[in-house]
Amino acid sequence: MGMRVKIWSMSELIQPPRTPWGNFPDVLIHASESAVKQHPAYKAAKAGDGNAAIVLVSATMNAAINQSLTTLMAGHQPTLVSAHAFERGAVNAIPEIFADLLHKVLDWPVDTDIYQTNVVFHTGADGFSRLARQARFAGSVTPGTEYVLVDDFVGMGGTLANFKGYIESQGGKVLAAVSLTGKPHSAKLALSPERLHELRSKHGTELENWWIKRFAHAFDALTESEARYLAHTERADTIRERIAAAE
Repeated sequence: MGMRVKIWSMSELIQPPRTPWGNFPDVLIHASESAVKQHPAYKAAKAGDGNAAIVLVSATMNAAINQSLTTLMAGHQPTLVSAHAFERGAVNAIPEIFADLLHKVLDWPVDTDIYQTNVVFHTGADGFSRLARQARFAGSVTPGTEYVLVDDFVGMGGTLANFKGYIESQGGKVLAAVSLTGKPHSAKLALSPERLHELRSKHGTELENWWIKRFAHAFDALTESEARYLAHTERADTIRERIAAAE
């Protein structure tokens, strides 16, 4: 599928939807960052080389994690859908290849109709840049279909949160997410009540009201990592200033 990309102006900006976390399970991460990012095929795969992505994913995909995913999805045959995105001049080949290889192992269907529509430049970005530049998605979702999200990296989890939100706002159901690599503490996407209380106690209702106007969702739709990042920022003004600068 050809990659469709749109750079959104502020006048066109429609914030991506997010949906309640419920009991959403932790992201299943296959390999350490060093194993993936130091692999000789990584840079080429990230830059869009499909053959390099096959080499990379084949070398780092973890059979034990695939078994954990199968166990988690017992009684279901979900559709695999990848967060393929345009990054630094090329389409990152890793998520789609990862989904294709998972399909061969698990015999689950793959959906290629849903795609990311904007360029977010998250690779190497700081937390405020990731929060400011939200991933948006488009494409056909089959109502009632159960999905598993597939990505190459989970950092703060915002892309997966928006991916889930888009699919569920269109009538699908996201059961789980899997990533080739990521930070272990980022595997937990679902925001804990304790973290939400910490964030609201730290910054109060004024910042949350600003957040709702800016991102169209309250703090309870944040990921655990996003909320932790904001809660550990000393001043609310710093959050607003840094996000405005990152836009």
